[in-house]
Amino acid sequence: MNATPEKPAAAKKAVTKKATAKKAVAKKAVTKKATAAAGQAPAKKTAAGKAAPAKKSTAKTAAGKTPAKKAPARKPESRVAMVRRARRINRELAELYPYAHPELDFTNPFELLVATVLSAQTTDLRVNQTTPRLFAVCPTPEDMAAMPPEKLEELIRPTGFFRAKTKSLIGLSAALRDRFGGEVPGRLEDLVTLPGVGRKTANVVLGNAFGVPGITVDTHFGRLARRFGWTTAEDAEKVEADVAEIFPKSEWTMLSHRVVFHGRRVCHSRKPACGACAIAPLCPAYGEGETDPEKARKLLKYELGGQPGQRLKPPADYPGQPAPPMAPPVAAS
Repeated sequence: MNATPEKPAAAKKAVTKKATAKKAVAKKAVTKKATAAAGQAPAKKTAAGKAAPAKKSTAKTAAGKTPAKKAPARKPESRVAMVRRARRINRELAELYPYAHPELDFTNPFELLVATVLSAQTTDLRVNQTTPRLFAVCPTPEDMAAMPPEKLEELIRPTGFFRAKTKSLIGLSAALRDRFGGEVPGRLEDLVTLPGVGRKTANVVLGNAFGVPGITVDTHFGRLARRFGWTTAEDAEKVEADVAEIFPKSEWTMLSHRVVFHGRRVCHSRKPACGACAIAPLCPAYGEGETDPEKARKLLKYELGGQPGQRLKPPADYPGQPAPPMAPPVAAS
């Protein structure tokens, strides 16, 4: 029997190469399936044919720094805790300002009413320096109602907005003369019917001339009430309502004086003297102003800063100096 002729060597080599290639393809497919099953993407090859390292999940930024964690949110203060803190602030202010008082000079309800109307958009000091001449000329509502507007304007000019204030003073004086027998009424609902008299002015008069409790929301009181966390309102009537729910009615008038005193002397609008504030541990707004004790002490005003007060005739227990009277006008040469 004849033997089968052998294949040439080249053909045998080609068959072997083809079989090896098929095995490589099959092996690659198996590897790809296994990778997919594991949920991983196959490693990419670089231009040099080497597998590139897989990207690692990291919290680092492009600069290689891990971003700082945010501070945990501050736990909201409960209503009960806020009320307790607010009342403690009032007690601390009472110890700090046992001599707190209205900073307008007056001897009767009419003078206080007029002085409060004049205090809009100016300082109590400027009003106190202006009213002695005014009350010397027109001490009663009847006198003021009969005053020629031009003359009244000249008397109150130092307080600013003198034309609008003159109109209010003549109007309220005439109303007191015609509707209230020349007497200032002792009820809020009557006071607010007078020209130029709103709730703030009415509460000042009621609390300090009639002993009727009231909360006086001026710019200082509103600012501190918000810094203390007693309210978030900007509207004066809403601030008054919010604060009235925190404190007993018997405290309203003196609370107003204490808060206003503190606002004028320590807790200023632009740069509070936080480092010299006796109630700093109770204040959520601590740090808004100067915290260095030495620098903060230089920001204190009036008697706390060794300066004159606002009243020309302060109460007997006031520890500071009286304000100086207005300098006489310089005579024309």
